Amino acid sequence: MKRQAYQPILITDASRSQNDQLTSRQRRYVAMMGVRVVCIIGGAILVGARAPLLWLWLPLIALGMVLIPWLAVLLANDRPPKDRHRLASRYRSRPEADAQAMSLTAEERPHKVIDAEP
Repeated sequence: MKRQAYQPILITDASRSQNDQLTSRQRRYVAMMGVRVVCIIGGAILVGARAPLLWLWLPLIALGMVLIPWLAVLLANDRPPKDRHRLASRYRSRPEADAQAMSLTAEERPHKVIDAEP
């Protein structure tokens, strides 16, 4: 019986650790909240300076102040989906294979051969 060759796991295929994912989500949240603060300060400066086209800038800034926190929370709570466990398919029985194996006689059924010699 031929043994399956050991296939090492490549580090490039490994997913990021939970701490790395959390840190990147926290940084993204803080950056988006920083943009929101800039929008608030920019709006106050535009109103104080009575800038031209104020009717255009204030709704855009207000839209940024409302949408950015909502998006920041959504993106901060978003995490990549969990990978399927690598052994899940090995131990799950397939109904079509079980039905096919039951229809065969005892001599025709596939069986495992255990050999003491390599």
